Amino acid sequence: MEYWAEIVGQPEAVRTLDAAAAPDAAPSHAWLITGPPGSGRSNLAFRFAAALISRGPDREAVFAQVRARTHPDLGVLTTQKLLIDIKAARDIVTTAHYSPAEGRYRVIVIEDADRMPERTSNVLLKALEEPPERTIWILCAPSEADLLPTIRSRARSLRLVTPGAADIARLLHERDGMDAELAERAARLAQSHIGMARRLASDPEALARRERTLDAALGVQTLGDAMRAAATLVKVAEADAAALTETLDQREREDALRSLGLAAGAAIPPQMRSQIRALEEDQKRRATRSLRDGIDRILTDLLSLFRDVLLTALHGEPALINRERAAAIADLAERWGAERALAVVTAVEVARERLGRGITPGLVLEALFATQSSADTLVPGAAEIGAPR
Repeated sequence: MEYWAEIVGQPEAVRTLDAAAAPDAAPSHAWLITGPPGSGRSNLAFRFAAALISRGPDREAVFAQVRARTHPDLGVLTTQKLLIDIKAARDIVTTAHYSPAEGRYRVIVIEDADRMPERTSNVLLKALEEPPERTIWILCAPSEADLLPTIRSRARSLRLVTPGAADIARLLHERDGMDAELAERAARLAQSHIGMARRLASDPEALARRERTLDAALGVQTLGDAMRAAATLVKVAEADAAALTETLDQREREDALRSLGLAAGAAIPPQMRSQIRALEEDQKRRATRSLRDGIDRILTDLLSLFRDVLLTALHGEPALINRERAAAIADLAERWGAERALAVVTAVEVARERLGRGITPGLVLEALFATQSSADTLVPGAAEIGAPR
């Protein structure tokens, strides 16, 4: 099982997929891997893909190509946009009929399969109804409910669990060489989200941005504080999104210029400008999605803070997520009481739902902090801030 060692907290899933990828096995033609954010859906999917393609001793070498998305028997459908468009789905379905070039199977991984609208899903459905003999589909989504019933019924479902913070901390310490104390803190603050835990442990700026988020929330007492906190956190999210996308954008541009036979910084001939403009448009869409994802991460961090306040107000002895803020949490719990703390926790959940509906992030945060600042659970009209018109 050494091949699967980096898959954290999913022993049952690993056993199932390892058996399915065995040389004498007859794996299902389609798999649906579901699990909460940070559970490792994509990592597991690509490990499984490499195991299916591999002919045995070359597993690790195949996985290196799969991880780099360069193996000829791997197809990947993903998006940096809010939705996977129908053209991309049609293109990947066409490749599903290719025979494997080197491995045992051709494997197609669809990340964020929950981002397929119905029209796009129907394109995939036809491919799943009449699967080529040596092609295997692996779909990833938060839950089965995020896909059409007709898609779910044609795939073998594998549900992942939220990995334990201790398991993630051990991975960061033993495999990535992180300091044990820092690894524990990162895993706890990330609430067992593997990717975020690694980022918090390896990037001091990411950890500092999270601390600024909690500082802003804990400083809200008046409606004016609420508006300032909302503006501050939009800037935090923008900085976070820029940090994630800037390096990737530059690398993509350099790769695009190289593929066109141009040196970095060279003037772009008129006949090639359309390709670069298309790349820039894709990068702008990714930046928009990255900002919304950053706001959602902020809301997740705030939810952890107010959850700590609620549990403390209930006079339990909770295992605090934000242990370093224990004194401020206890003070807020005493001032608010359980009822108001519960109202604020609910307000964060409402904010996440509004963000998912496409409401402007700044308005979403203003409505949330207006709720927090009110001595009466809600400022008059706060529930309507950012509501669709």
